[in-house]
Amino acid sequence: MAASNIYEERLGTDKMLPLVFKMALPAVAAQIVNLLYNIVDRIYIGHIPGIGTDALAGVGVTSSVIILVSAFSAIVSGGGAPLAAIALGQGNREKARLILGNGFVLLLFFTIAVSAVCYMFMEPVLLFTGASQNTIGYAVDYLSIYLAGTVFVQISVGLNTFINTQGRPGIAMLSTLIGAVLNIILDPVFIFALDMGVKGAAVATVISQGFSAAWVLGFLFSRKATLKLSFPHMRFDKRIILSIFGLGISPFIMASTESLVGFVLNTNLKHFGDIYVSALAVMQSAMQFGSAPLTGFAQGFVPIVSYNYGHGNTGRVKECFRVAVITMFTFNAVLMCLMIFFPHVVASAFTDDSRLIDCVSRMMPYFLSGMTIFGLQRACQNTFIALGQAKISLFIALLRKVILLVPLAVILPRFWGVTGVFAAESIADATAAVCCVTIFIFTFQGILRKSAKE
Repeated sequence: MAASNIYEERLGTDKMLPLVFKMALPAVAAQIVNLLYNIVDRIYIGHIPGIGTDALAGVGVTSSVIILVSAFSAIVSGGGAPLAAIALGQGNREKARLILGNGFVLLLFFTIAVSAVCYMFMEPVLLFTGASQNTIGYAVDYLSIYLAGTVFVQISVGLNTFINTQGRPGIAMLSTLIGAVLNIILDPVFIFALDMGVKGAAVATVISQGFSAAWVLGFLFSRKATLKLSFPHMRFDKRIILSIFGLGISPFIMASTESLVGFVLNTNLKHFGDIYVSALAVMQSAMQFGSAPLTGFAQGFVPIVSYNYGHGNTGRVKECFRVAVITMFTFNAVLMCLMIFFPHVVASAFTDDSRLIDCVSRMMPYFLSGMTIFGLQRACQNTFIALGQAKISLFIALLRKVILLVPLAVILPRFWGVTGVFAAESIADATAAVCCVTIFIFTFQGILRKSAKE
């Protein structure tokens, strides 16, 4: 065994239960800490004297655009990284390097294209997605500065999974940890000490993301990386680009449809008042506390599944999935139930406004109930991605947000008022999870049998 490849090779040899947690826990920690980027911003902003509630609504509206911007990095992180892991499992290191190099070029292209479009249409888009005359100023102040750091977001999010692919979850965790801790430190300095308010929160975030991106690039260009980023492998390769898009389109849709949902929900809620837009910002943050650890756990187990699938070891693929589905379902169900039963505790972390706390407490059960079984969907869907099953994972991604949630968010308020807007999320989440698990049960064994024959 080559010494430089020892981290990759353990994906196919180590005992499964400790291996999954060894790979996943740093990624989970990284996702939780990364979540603090937006959560801490919102907590500080919500407590700005006099303007906290309106400022929170303004920043909450920008989240739809921010999610859309970062979604493009998911094409590379969710499409390129599993393909690179499969290539490594097959022993094709040259192909893995080409995937990484072409992924980096794609991220630079996305940065230029997305930033240009967002700056051109910023204000009308924010007004369309739920900003009012009371909140549009805060939204523009935050987003105009945040977009300056788009390249940092694309690189740190898009390439970090390639570090995990090399069996180095601790290094991947540090890239997120550095930026998030720095953001937590800088937020009160820029928001309160320098009296920059919402603009200060954005400045702190951009600086923090810059440090994360520098850490990721520093490792991938270094001798410590077994899968290195190098300029010769950045040459355009049509087949590689198309394969990244083919598998990455599903994670992109999973991420970007969150943005679409934000557009739809905020547009409907603004007719009932800014207080509900603020409440949605709080509840989406609460939902992220459940979904972010699932994303981290997936980043940990997906390289194991992809590597062993490429290596032809279907027994280890099944074993890894069993560990993942039990862990993800149990964790998510317990956490969602705690939030549903104690919504006021969650709301109080974001605001001192009694009206907003009461609003969140009333709507949280309607909003999060469907998320109690979401861990099942994430385990199955990410396994499809790890196996290179682009079409199935794409359908599931479209089902939850586009096919189900968007129509429900438009139709239910006609019969159920503002409660229908929030209930649409739960109904869509539960329905999509049941459908995803059903599809998985009927297709998983067939995919593995086909791989064994090949």
